Amino acid sequence: MVNHMQIMDAQRENEIVPLFRLGFRVFFLGGALFSCTAMALWLLVLRGAPLLPGVSNPVWWHAHEMIFGFGMAIIAGFVLTAMQNWTGIPGIRGWPLALISGLWLLPRLLMPLRGELNTLVMLLDLLWLPLVAGFLAQPVIQVRQWRNLFFAPLLLVMTLLNALSYYAAFTHNWLLAERTFTTAALAIAALIAVMGGRVIPFFTARGTGTDKPEPVRALEKLALGSIWLTTLGWLILPRTTLFNILLALGLAVAALAHLVRLSRWHNKLTKGIPLLWVLHLGYLFIPAGLLAMAAALLNWGITVSLASHWLTAGAMGTVILGMIARVSLGHSGRPLELKKPMVTAFILVIMAGLIRTLLPMLAPGLTSLVYDLSALAWVAAFGLFCRIYWPILTQPRADGRPG
Repeated sequence: MVNHMQIMDAQRENEIVPLFRLGFRVFFLGGALFSCTAMALWLLVLRGAPLLPGVSNPVWWHAHEMIFGFGMAIIAGFVLTAMQNWTGIPGIRGWPLALISGLWLLPRLLMPLRGELNTLVMLLDLLWLPLVAGFLAQPVIQVRQWRNLFFAPLLLVMTLLNALSYYAAFTHNWLLAERTFTTAALAIAALIAVMGGRVIPFFTARGTGTDKPEPVRALEKLALGSIWLTTLGWLILPRTTLFNILLALGLAVAALAHLVRLSRWHNKLTKGIPLLWVLHLGYLFIPAGLLAMAAALLNWGITVSLASHWLTAGAMGTVILGMIARVSLGHSGRPLELKKPMVTAFILVIMAGLIRTLLPMLAPGLTSLVYDLSALAWVAAFGLFCRIYWPILTQPRADGRPG
């Protein structure tokens, strides 16, 4: 009976194009390709090339697409794939996966031409994340695994922030736009902290043959509670001196808690293991970013925009590249061995983050050079990923298993 079932499953699996056999395939490859394209476009637009004919505010487009276009695509791919491991129920595949990835892609392609104020662009873009949330909630409710349900409401919160960003563009309220994008960047950093806490110590223990450090309950609550609270505070608190000081304090506490949390994950053992050190260094951008945000609130010589790039160009870029490099190998049935150029890609993405965040603080006169170097390093890093992982993500698993 089992054999017959397995043959049926294998037949069904073989009818599905490999790209749509599990969420990580289409979203990791699509997200990485899109981030290369969007960053290259941004660089050319900054140089005066008229490549976004429909877009009325290119700065809005850049922030929106890197957060909601790139960042959320990778997160969707990750949770749609992980949910199968957590619940034991097969992940979404085939035409439903093709449908939501198509809904993700359409607004990305339409926006440069039709613009951010186009109704169809907005509707399509506000549709895909709630669909992902629905697909995530189903298996969790089925097996009553309430701990993992929080991803579904979180995706709905991101949808609300996305809607708010469109409202800000519509009303030309650029302060609201900046507040919304910064909140979204903090929320993604908080999500990376949640996921990182689950996988970084686990991957490190597996990769170094050591015991996984037991999480300290109070530290976990402080680290995660403070980052979620300050994310909410960033969105809703009025910008008065008193509230700014309170929020800056909260951010500083969060930064300290995340530093202590990271220090417990055997960082020293990761030397010489790129798949591990890239995640540890990427995570380090989170406390740095939280401190930078606190400094921006107190007007300590750094803008909110620059501070938020510690979380986006830094944490989001580095952790994502490290995660997709590893998860793609594991879920395609391949050994966790990196090709040499991928180590170069890790170094490039860390450089992109550091150039974008540190150089403007050290040499404000070099800002346009900073944008060029940082964007080029980013495009090269994710371009290398696409080049190396294209065959891995578009071909069946190496071990012949479904997925």
